[in-house]
Parts: sequence; structure tokens; C-alpha cells
Amino acid sequence: MSPPDAQADSYPRLLADVGGTNVRMALETAPMRIGAVTALKVADFPSLEAAMRQYLRGLHDLPRPRHAAIGLANPVTGDHVKLTNHNWAFSIDATRRALDLDTLVAINDFTALALALPYLPAEDLALVRSGTAVPTAPRALLGPGTGLGVSGLVPAPGGGAVALAGEGGHIEIMPATDDEWIAWRYAHQHLGRVSAERMLSGMGLSQIHAALAAETGTPLAQPLTPAEVTDGAIKTGDPLCQRAFAAFCGLLGSVAGDVALVLGARGGVYLGGGIVPRFVDAFRASPFAARFAAKGRMGAYLADIPVYVITAAYPSLPGLARALADRLEGDMRHGAAAQP
Repeated sequence: MSPPDAQADSYPRLLADVGGTNVRMALETAPMRIGAVTALKVADFPSLEAAMRQYLRGLHDLPRPRHAAIGLANPVTGDHVKLTNHNWAFSIDATRRALDLDTLVAINDFTALALALPYLPAEDLALVRSGTAVPTAPRALLGPGTGLGVSGLVPAPGGGAVALAGEGGHIEIMPATDDEWIAWRYAHQHLGRVSAERMLSGMGLSQIHAALAAETGTPLAQPLTPAEVTDGAIKTGDPLCQRAFAAFCGLLGSVAGDVALVLGARGGVYLGGGIVPRFVDAFRASPFAARFAAKGRMGAYLADIPVYVITAAYPSLPGLARALADRLEGDMRHGAAAQP
């Protein structure tokens, strides 16, 4: 589908992807023409407004954007937003007015990533489970990173598609192997309710490893970082890291299969986030693919669904551009309808 060119004179437009660790900003200078990305550390700024001001100051003589879209790693259910994985809290409208913007669209970051799926080129997708995608069917999206994002892209009557805005990362999770149960019990002991995000995130990967270490009678003075766990599993062959990595990938396969069943995602399953794209080859050889379809009598339904890892550096920005274009086009239609 081609992007609408609502208000062609409204460029440049500001796009900002706000994660738990980084906020990435870029200018869209024409429909789906997105320029260089600037990444700023969330922890370096007291607010989103401060980070956006820093970016805007760096534009120097470039035209100042009048319209912006931001993707946020948490629910967006009204004007007031508080980040789940950081202490930023703000009013969308107050931020719009403070930055002298005409439009500020705020959506969940995985809703934005779902909207971006039709615009991702083949070279930005790594196939990790073979299958045949049905073009007219829904697509599922998951991504472990600072948290666990979940969304989907559902075809709409008359063309186009609707991106889902939910909090699927907080569903229950069901272990299957001994190591997964060890990790689940450890998380339950320390955290209470164990959601999928508690296991399938950077923190979750570190916690799985810590649980296995404690079970072997060698508790750690300090948990390994997610990168240390994956490096240990893939680069140095550390047995405990390999077990943690296998448990993580198996659990992710199980949850991905569940989401595919819920959405009827015969259009394919896509994996984003900041973790899996770093080790696609090892992930392809992991328990993920087998666990994805290990759904008893529903295994045949999942058997031909392909799974891709999104390898683009900034994949959600086209989705933010799409969301902003849709808003501006809608505003134009409403404005035209209001004319006498």
C-alpha cells in the first residue's frame, strides 16, 4: 500500500521512537523519506520534552517541524503518559504546546512497528522459520528488549490494515522444560506473578541464568548482563549460558505460537526488539522453531507460518510516519467536511 501524501507542504515531520533506554529521532522530509537518526539516552534527560528540545536545537537552519509522532514503550490510553520502564511522565497536549507543534501523535512503539511491517524491505528481514505467508491474513509481532512488545497488523475491509495497541507482553507464560520451570519458580519467588515479559526481556534473560546458577549451588554475586549471557552461550560455549539461552528461545517460541493462534497470523510472525536481531544464526538453530509449533492438535495450523527477525536498525520509524500521515489525512477530511 502506498502512503498518503496528506498536506505535502507539511514537511519536515519529526519522528521519535522512545524506548526504555534510548530515544531515536529523525526527520521525514517527504512521504517515507526518513533522514539520519539521532539516538539520545533516556537517562540523560529529565523529560521527553527536554530530549526533543535538544534534538530540535541541533537542526540549526533546517525548517522547524510542525508535526510529530512519537512511539512509546508503554500503553497510550489518554493524554497523560507515564513510561513503564523509566520515570518520564507527561501530557501529550502540553508537550505539543510546549514544543510549538501543530500535531503530536503518540502511539505504542509496537503499534508503530506493526504499521511499519509493509514498508520493511526483504533485506531487513531474516527468515528463521520457513513457511508460506498468506498476504490477506493478519501478521503477528513480538519483540524482547527492555520489555516484551506484542502487536499485530490486521487487514481492514476496503484495503489497508489496522495495527493493534495492546499489552500482550504481560500475558501468563507456561514453562515446558525443567530449566524453564527452574527459571519460572525463581521469578515467582522474587516477583510474584510471572508474566511473559518477566522472562522474555533483557532482565528476564539475566534472571533465567541467575536461576540456573542458584539451582546448581553456585549463586552469583551479581547477575550477568544479557549480553554476557548470550556471549557466553554463543561465543565461549559456557554450559550454563547455553542452558539459559535455550530456555529463553524456547519460551519465546511458545509465546510466539500462542500469539499467532490468537491473531490467526497466517500472514507471518515478526520478531523485533533489541535482543534477537543480535544473534540471528544462533537463534535460528535454537529451540524456538520447534516450540513455536508444539501446540498439540493445533500444530498443523502453525506448521506453515513463516517467522522473520527484523534486522533493520530503526524499523519503527516508517510506522510512525504512517500513523502521522493517517492523522493529518483524517484532519484534512474532517476539516473539509466541516466547511459550509
